[in-house]
Amino acid sequence: MSNEATEKVELLIIGSGPAGYTAAIYAARAGLKPVLYQGIQPGGQLTITTEVENYPGYADGVQGPEMMVHFEKQAARMGADIRYGLATKVDFSQQPYKVEIDEESWIETNAVIICTGASAKWLGLPSEQRLNGFGVSACAVCDGFFFKGKEVAIVGAGDTAAEEALYLSKLCTNVHMIVRRDAMRASKVMQERVLATPNIKVYWNSETDEILGENKTNGVRIHNTKTGEKTEVPISGFFVAIGHQPNSDIFKGFIDMDETGYINTIPGTSKTNLEGVFAAGDVQDKTYRQAVTAAGSGCMAALDAERYLATKGH
Repeated sequence: MSNEATEKVELLIIGSGPAGYTAAIYAARAGLKPVLYQGIQPGGQLTITTEVENYPGYADGVQGPEMMVHFEKQAARMGADIRYGLATKVDFSQQPYKVEIDEESWIETNAVIICTGASAKWLGLPSEQRLNGFGVSACAVCDGFFFKGKEVAIVGAGDTAAEEALYLSKLCTNVHMIVRRDAMRASKVMQERVLATPNIKVYWNSETDEILGENKTNGVRIHNTKTGEKTEVPISGFFVAIGHQPNSDIFKGFIDMDETGYINTIPGTSKTNLEGVFAAGDVQDKTYRQAVTAAGSGCMAALDAERYLATKGH
């Protein structure tokens, strides 16, 4: 640790998606004077989505980035201390807990709420980045509605990909499912459902060469790794469902996680294996991953933290 004076805070919130901001709103109202660091992507995954139509209270829908500005303003109005900066290291070996910010300064805190989220895994194609938000998406449940009555493609072979393909099949005329190997990783029952759905066409042993379109997605070029054959399929939407990576690396060694890095919380709470450390949002939720569930778990974390700090006499 550096020799600089370490700042001491009552409650530190790491991350600024719906979970982080909701935790800040509740904690600030409870008089806990929370300090929130926004992280590398202030507003989280919602800042890379366009229209959000499934969040309650927005009758006409709302742009993802605009919604996160509303969340931030509300947290600030309640008195949360919102700062730009990235948590780069932690020392949870003893209390008070210590968190390094931007590799230069340390904060000591009596309680921590981890809301660092998860990042969608991408294929890494330039065309995928260019058309992200213009027909390319990593969330069928969020964006599938915009492709009602259109043709779409989805890449992936796990349960999430199978689930999203089935979801899209109810909205779209045809779903072209691109699977890298000659089998799916999805559970048997999910595979059977996919294969029994007439408007889902599976491309086995196939990889995505390029997503086609200038300013919006209008096709995909697929190549078969066995035969070398290339196919161009006209589509309006391209969904990437190859998994998410929880942003939890800096907590490894201190916090219990599952094999993929999602933080384990005690069911029905936001509590981790360390007292005074709580987790909310997508960093601990690989099942639902919605803005509204993240916000709900942020509320739980703030209430759990408030009770914990009260019992400790802070």
